[in-house]
Amino acid sequence: MLKLVLTGVWVCAVTLGSVYFSMQHASAPALSDAEADRRASEEYVPGEIITVPVIEDGAVQGYFLAKLSFSATREGIAKLHAPLRQVVTDELYDMLVGSRFVDVADTGTFDLPSFKVAVKDGLNKKLGSEVITEVLVEQLEYLGKDDVKRAANGENRPYKEPVPVADKNGKVASDKIPEGGVKATSGH
Repeated sequence: MLKLVLTGVWVCAVTLGSVYFSMQHASAPALSDAEADRRASEEYVPGEIITVPVIEDGAVQGYFLAKLSFSATREGIAKLHAPLRQVVTDELYDMLVGSRFVDVADTGTFDLPSFKVAVKDGLNKKLGSEVITEVLVEQLEYLGKDDVKRAANGENRPYKEPVPVADKNGKVASDKIPEGGVKATSGH
């Protein structure tokens, strides 16, 4: 019985010691002064899920479900005449509705990094200056119109889950706002 108690105490001591020393030697990644200044001058603006219709042959074929978040300069956000989230939603509709940027029939041609750059450039062009510094695509999925009809009619038949849009490299949208990232609290 004494051996069992001593073994338990020994295991606890080794576990506590290893956790203590690992925490003492662990350190946050060192940031350069330029990187620290850049992060201090930016805000992360969490996105909202928006639904963008896919229009082909004059009819709605389905919907993109998109959630994009942004890193933007504080000065740029302060100079805006409208809340950033509304400007972003407007630009995404202008960019995606009726365009062939994402071909649902052939998502193998979709390039996620190019999509991020196009959204960033389009927003900065609309805003008139370099306000958006980074685009984070948290969710980009496609939902067919049949599934939307089924859900709207309250039919109890099983429906397909939204299909994540994968780019030509097989990568799906899964960006997250960095831990400790400063989030914008209000649009205006």
